[in-house]
Amino acid sequence: MLQTSARLLRLLSLLETRRDWTGADLAGRLGVTPRTVRSDIGKLRDLGYPVEASPGVQGGYRLGAGAQLPPLLLDDDEAVAVAVGLRTATGVAGIGETSVRALAKLEQVLPSRLRHRVHALQAATVSVPGTGPSVDADVLTAIASAIRAGERLRFDYTSHDRAASRRDVEPHRLVSLSRRWYLVAWDTARDDWRTFRVDRMTPKLPNGPRFTPREPPEGDVAQFVQRSVGAATWRYHAKVRLHAPAEYVRARLPLAVELTPEGPDRCVAAVGSDSAAMLALYLGLLEVDFEVLDAPELAAELARTGERFLRASAGSSPAPR
Repeated sequence: MLQTSARLLRLLSLLETRRDWTGADLAGRLGVTPRTVRSDIGKLRDLGYPVEASPGVQGGYRLGAGAQLPPLLLDDDEAVAVAVGLRTATGVAGIGETSVRALAKLEQVLPSRLRHRVHALQAATVSVPGTGPSVDADVLTAIASAIRAGERLRFDYTSHDRAASRRDVEPHRLVSLSRRWYLVAWDTARDDWRTFRVDRMTPKLPNGPRFTPREPPEGDVAQFVQRSVGAATWRYHAKVRLHAPAEYVRARLPLAVELTPEGPDRCVAAVGSDSAAMLALYLGLLEVDFEVLDAPELAAELARTGERFLRASAGSSPAPR
């Protein structure tokens, strides 16, 4: 059995990792009786940790919000992640000076081995100033809290075409992509998964009722966001048959696409871009044979691009118009 001080630290760590625990679950994790758990909860309260209890046969506990912030427990990887995140935080409005103060406090107590890891990562990383829209830190926090609590989120939303709507969703994950933040959530009104730009969201409090988390869309949230964002912003769409395995295409095509395998050595890709000319260049980067299935404009652009490249290889150019 763990000594009392070590057990309290372990109990605190468990309470920080999940919103709700039953007394039986905590007792099982700690290898003690529910009575000991109740006693340890009392000791944490005496130390200033706001542990809330719910009535019932087994009883439940959660780490609540107090008047002051008590000490938090971070393992090595979490401490490094927080430090690096504070050093490189971009795209979140109003946290620049605050992040510097927090970083100074964190680095003061970091063990030397972790401080060296943070400095090594920082020295090897170059941050390019972002040009995307900033996101209010309070909005990100509100969304993250709803995800952690498993509570439905209600918000006003402005789409890319400036259409306003009120949404009620089951939030799943926040994803950072191309200097923008996105929320992946189950839209209860549309009965489907949706992706929302966080900078276009205005959360409404309080949150909705608790929900049972669903399986993530397509098994990969990041890929779902890439495909959703790309499809929503493309101005030009086409389907092409590529004479290469789907795995090869997925690894090389610099676009999020929908691929349908047609055997071991070819596949059909639903692709898109801002223009036929840009899409022609992207497809050329694959260095594989392909056929245009449903886009005459793309076929014409490929012919023009091919003629231009042939002229360049021959060292000639058309007379100026």
